Amino acid sequence: MARSKAVRSHLRTVRGGCRSPSLLVSALFLLLALPQAFAQTPPEPKSLAPAVAKGELPPLEQRLPEVPRVLDVDAACPADSLGGTLNMLGGSAKDSRIMPVFGYARLVAYDTNYEIVPDIAKSVEVEEGRIFTFHLRQGMKWSDGAPFTSEDFRYFWEDMATNENIAKFGVPGELLVDGEKPEVTFPDEYTVRYEWAKPNPNFLASQAAATPFEIFRPAHYLKKYHERYQDPQKLAERVEKAGQRNWAGLHFKKDRASRNDNPDLPTLQPWMLVTEPPSQRLIFARNPYFHRVDQAGRQLPYIDEVALTISNPDLIPAKVANGESDLQAAYLSFPNYPFLKRGEKRSDFEVRRWKSGRGAHVALYPNLNATDPVWRKLLQTADFRRALSLAINREDINKAIFYGLAEPGGNTVLPGSPLYDPNLRSLWTDYDPEQAEALLDELGLTRETPRGLRRLPDGREMRIVIETAGESREQSDVLQLIRDDWRKLGIELLIRESQREIFRNRIKAGSTLMSVWTGLDNGLPTPDTDPAELVPSTAEQLEWPGFGMWVETGGTGGEEPGDASSLKPLKKLIALRKAWASTLERDERIRIWKEALEIFADQVFTIGIVSEVDQIVVVSNTLEGVPERGIYNYNPGGYFGIYNPDTFHFACPEVSTADSAS
Repeated sequence: MARSKAVRSHLRTVRGGCRSPSLLVSALFLLLALPQAFAQTPPEPKSLAPAVAKGELPPLEQRLPEVPRVLDVDAACPADSLGGTLNMLGGSAKDSRIMPVFGYARLVAYDTNYEIVPDIAKSVEVEEGRIFTFHLRQGMKWSDGAPFTSEDFRYFWEDMATNENIAKFGVPGELLVDGEKPEVTFPDEYTVRYEWAKPNPNFLASQAAATPFEIFRPAHYLKKYHERYQDPQKLAERVEKAGQRNWAGLHFKKDRASRNDNPDLPTLQPWMLVTEPPSQRLIFARNPYFHRVDQAGRQLPYIDEVALTISNPDLIPAKVANGESDLQAAYLSFPNYPFLKRGEKRSDFEVRRWKSGRGAHVALYPNLNATDPVWRKLLQTADFRRALSLAINREDINKAIFYGLAEPGGNTVLPGSPLYDPNLRSLWTDYDPEQAEALLDELGLTRETPRGLRRLPDGREMRIVIETAGESREQSDVLQLIRDDWRKLGIELLIRESQREIFRNRIKAGSTLMSVWTGLDNGLPTPDTDPAELVPSTAEQLEWPGFGMWVETGGTGGEEPGDASSLKPLKKLIALRKAWASTLERDERIRIWKEALEIFADQVFTIGIVSEVDQIVVVSNTLEGVPERGIYNYNPGGYFGIYNPDTFHFACPEVSTADSAS
C-alpha cells in the first residue's frame, strides 16, 4: 500500500489472564490493527521540513511504518504551530534516564485503564499463557533510520541473552520459567515467537514496565562492539580506546538504554538524547522515525525537544515557582503545595494534584535478614512488628505533615484496586499504645523504670537505627514524630542518612535494622498482576533481601527461610505466588491475592504510615494535553508515560479573525 495513505490502528486489549474457563487450554488474545486511510496526506513536522527539503531526511511517508500506531488525539493547532521546547528540571545528570520512562514506547504498554495494548508491536497473540507471537510493524525504523525487524530480537537472544561473555550467569531470570528457558524463533522479518513449556504470566508485564526487560536491541549498532561481527584487532583497538577491560565491557557500556547516557545509541522513544553527558542542560530531540501518529496522521511527538536542566534538588521547588519548568513533578512533595499555589499567577502555571499509585506514601521496613542475631530474632517476630505499628499515632502525623489530607493506615493496595479491602488498611494500625506495651511486655522486653528504655534479651538498651536514603524531607519529618511515639514505649529511634547506593548495599548486607521508603510500588494491582511485592522475590526488597535473593536465584544465593514458626507465614507467601503463576483461572488468582494480602497485613512485614498523598504536578498554562487529574506512579505507569507525553503540546497562537476584530 502507498505510504502516503497512513492508517489508523484499532486496538483490542490483551489481558494477562483468561476470564473464560473454556479458553484456559487455548487462550488466544489477538490485537488487530485494522487499516483505514487518512483523509489526506499529513504535513511534515515543521522542525523536520527543512531537512526533508534538503534531502537530509526521507519524507514522512518513508519514515513511518506502514501501520503506525494511531493515538486518539488530534491537536487543534495548525501543523506549522506545533513544536517548541519543553523545559523540565532534574536533580542530577542521572535523571537523563527518566526520559525513556516518560516517553514510554514499549513492545506492549499499559493504557490508562492499566490494560496491556500493543505499541511498538502491531499485534501479539498469546496461547495458553505460554506462547507469545509478536507481529512487528512493517517499515518501522530506529531513530537513525535503520530498519527495526526480527533481526533486532534475534541479536538479543542469540548474541546477548545466550552469550556467556555477556550473560555471565546464563539466560536472564526474567526469561526463565521454573528455571527453563524458552524456545525463541523468528518465522520471518516481522514475526517473533517466545514459547515456554509452562505459562509465563509476567512476560507481557515485563515488556510494559516503566523500565522494561527489552527483548530487542539495535543490532546494526551493537554489532560494531561484538566479537562475532568484528575483526579482532579492530575491536581490540576500540576496547583500548574506550578504557574497557574487554569487548563485553565495551558492549555493555554502549548498550545502557535505560541509563540513556549514550547519544549514539539508536532508540524507539519519542525523544532521543543529543547532548553528550555530563552536562548541566541535556537536550532530547524528537525522533524523526517515531511510530505514533495522531488521528489526522500527523507524526508524534508534537513537541520538538525536551530540555532537562540540572539543578540542586533542594532548589527545584523554588525554580518551579519562578516558572523555570513547563512540566514538573519530580522533586516536588506535598508540603510544597501552598508555596507553589502562591506562584501560580505570577509565573503562569497551574498546580495540579494527582493521585499516588503507591500502597503507602511512607513505610518502615524491618530487615528480617539483619545480621545482629538478637535484633534479627526480634524483627522476625510478628508481635514485635505489631507493637511498633500500634505505637505510632498516624492521625497526628497526618495532621502535622500532610494537612490531614492523607489516609492513615498500613501498606496495602489502594481503593482503586479490585483487590482492595478496607479492613487490611486498618489492621494493626490504630493508635493503641496500651496494647503495644502489653505485646512488648509479653515478649520479655522490660524496662527498669517507667520512663527508661526497654532492654533486649542480651541486656542492651533498645535503640533502633532507621536508615534513609536522605532524599525525602517528608520521611525524615515522619521519623521525628515516630521517635516521640516510640520513646514513650521505651524504645529509642535513631536516624541514619546515607546515599541511595550505600543505603541499598547496607540493607542487602544485613547491616541495617530498619529502613524507611515508600510502600508498594503498585498499589492498584489486578488479579493478573504478579503478587511479587508481597512475597520474597528479589534481593532489592527492603524487608527481606536475603530471602528475596534465595527465591530470585532459585536457591543458589541469599538465605533460605528457616523452619522457625515465625517464618511460616513467609513461606506460605512464597507458595501462594507459585500457585498464582501456575493458574490462568481468574477466580483462583483472586483467592490467592486476597490470602496473600491478608497475611502481609496481619504479619506487618512492612509498617505503613499514611497513603493516598497527592503528587504535586506543575503544568505551564501554555502546555496542553496534560490530564487535570491522573495517577502518578512509576510501575505500572511510567509516571507521565501512560498519558502519552508525545501528545502534550503548547497552545496554539491566537489567530485574528474578522469576527474577533470587530
